[in-house]
Amino acid sequence: MGSWPAVTAETLPWEPAQIADMGPGRSAYLGGTREYEAAVPALIASQPVELPSRVRSAAEEAALELSRFDAELGQRIAAFGPVLLRSEATSSSRIEWLTASARAIFTAELGGQGARDAALIAANTTSLQSAIESADTLSPAAIQQMHRALMGEQTRQTPGQWRTEAVWIGRSSLSPFDADYVAPRWERVPRLIDDLVAFCARSDLSPLALTAVSHAQFETIHPFTDGNGRTGRALAQALLRHRAVTRNVAVPVSAGLLADVDGYHQALMDYRAGDLEPIVAQFTAASLRAVVNARQLVADIDQIRAGWAERVRARRDSGVWRVLEVVARTPVVDAALIARELGVRSQNAYPLLRELTDQGLLVAQTEHRLGRLWRSDEVLQAVDRFAERAGRRQSPT
Repeated sequence: MGSWPAVTAETLPWEPAQIADMGPGRSAYLGGTREYEAAVPALIASQPVELPSRVRSAAEEAALELSRFDAELGQRIAAFGPVLLRSEATSSSRIEWLTASARAIFTAELGGQGARDAALIAANTTSLQSAIESADTLSPAAIQQMHRALMGEQTRQTPGQWRTEAVWIGRSSLSPFDADYVAPRWERVPRLIDDLVAFCARSDLSPLALTAVSHAQFETIHPFTDGNGRTGRALAQALLRHRAVTRNVAVPVSAGLLADVDGYHQALMDYRAGDLEPIVAQFTAASLRAVVNARQLVADIDQIRAGWAERVRARRDSGVWRVLEVVARTPVVDAALIARELGVRSQNAYPLLRELTDQGLLVAQTEHRLGRLWRSDEVLQAVDRFAERAGRRQSPT
């Protein structure tokens, strides 16, 4: 287990606010002052990190695999960067049981008012983009911005603000009694986050080990009222970019974690008990699985594009080819999106979309409040197959 400090605990009073409409049973359960145990994480900025050589070697090899895959797509970032970013957002959300089809998610990004989960996953994509953009300047403010991008529409969760209340992980949302884990009292959060950011800046650790430990410490701090898991995995993507493991795309490491969610959660518990090895091993295995799955997604989309090249009836200088380039990375579009991407007026986008619909490459449908949308079922099915390979359930919506 090494010398990593285990999380300790402190006893705090629990004085819940009285809720006017709660029933007598609930009132009795919550009423009065009781005590509970809250975590006290250690400061880790300068803590020695000791890992078995086999664990270090495996993590270094996995980081090299991430870098190789990222380099392979270096010249094709425009084609695959967006779809891989969305795949990471979807996988990270599915760890929290937020599920939606690729069609629902891409429609939500255009402003669709469909399934709630699809909207939350679309917001997670925005949070991931914020994380990547802040990779060069990781700071407490950057972490807050990731959360703000994720939870911006959920004002009751105070987006981008450290919590000022107790939070816990467990079966009951009423009180921390009998919770699986109670996060540190909120007054400790700012100092713990400052310490975490200092740890993230260390250069004496292999990148994947640093990412895994930083993620586990973030989840231990649980600095927000909600969205901690998704924000913590966005932070992991920022760290991979910060340490130059990835330079071009967000490799969907969360898709690898999905294959063993129970093991991932157990590794977080082991971390809090002072054992670093399981969380590093989880990120190592997840990274290798993610590369295999992402390569298959790239191959599937390449095959779809090759099929388009054989089926499309148009001159090589026709604008329909540029439309298909957009659809390959964003498989649900409207005329305004195509117009922006091609640098034309919206009225000039409609004939191109109609031509591809007439040839059977796109499907047109009118969506409530959005008007006419066009989609590629082939690409959407490839993205859904990626999600199915990753593991956790896929919603039919």
